[in-house]
Amino acid sequence: MTTTAAGPRITAMTAEHADQVLAIYQFGIDEGQATFETTAPTWPQFDAAKLPGHRHVALDEAGRVLGWVAAVAVSDRCAYAGVVEHSVYVHPAARGRGVGTALLAALITSTEAAGIWTIQSGIFPENTASLALHARVGFRVIGTRTRLGRHHDVWRDVVLIERRSPVIS
Repeated sequence: MTTTAAGPRITAMTAEHADQVLAIYQFGIDEGQATFETTAPTWPQFDAAKLPGHRHVALDEAGRVLGWVAAVAVSDRCAYAGVVEHSVYVHPAARGRGVGTALLAALITSTEAAGIWTIQSGIFPENTASLALHARVGFRVIGTRTRLGRHHDVWRDVVLIERRSPVIS
């Protein structure tokens, strides 16, 4: 998996990307530092859960998926209409080459264009690479939710992060 000097090509995620997206998701799950999930969903489950206008993939020059980002609404209550929660996953072989930064930039662009004022996520504190990536693109730590859930029979803390749009008021 390679990226060009200009970086990966970011495009809308489609069903054509499904197998690669879910494989990258499973890599992240298997590493044990990305999510409470233990197995990737099916494509119909994934597709139904993620907001269509806020799903992006990073592709190399051969069209292989290097990583993905997607968002879900945090609530159907109108007060939270401008708040989404996101996930970003990068293939292990493509890490450290700007893929995550490019994906988050695409998500920020699409959410701001849709009037979304807050992007949030929860990250295990041990996932220092993800915390650093998010800090670089303007996310801030809100706090740590202690012993939020059990993962493989171990209580896990979750760092709550958010990015408030400076252009949506």
